[in-house]
Amino acid sequence: MRKLLLLITFLGCCIFLNAQDLRNSNNALIGKIESDGTVRNSNNATIGKIEKDGTIRNANNASIGKIESDGTIRNANNANIGKVESDGTVRNSNNACIGKVEKDGTIRNSNNATIGYAKDVPRTSAAAYFFFNFF
Repeated sequence: MRKLLLLITFLGCCIFLNAQDLRNSNNALIGKIESDGTVRNSNNATIGKIEKDGTIRNANNASIGKIESDGTIRNANNANIGKVESDGTVRNSNNACIGKVEKDGTIRNSNNATIGYAKDVPRTSAAAYFFFNFF
């Protein structure tokens, strides 16, 4: 029984440590993305999920978009609403630059102002959160 309790505690700690924080420009926690893709707000409530295949789901598990393997972001109607380029540049459907997700996780708007931080979060997931208002 004691070993089982230790194992559960260890696994719980690992899950917590694998969560990737989403922070605003003041470095305040605004959410996190867990290792299974679950997106939580600052109150730890589930607000959605990013599936391994790129499907974006809301808190009710409805599909609300998709991140394609080439970085294209699509809405629930499968319309192209933007793209994240390999260097982290984020473009809208008109190909205008709306921001960038830097390698270190710094999120910048089109004026190069820092709007948040998403360290160790995949660039496409960070863009879905900060630029395309899925959550």
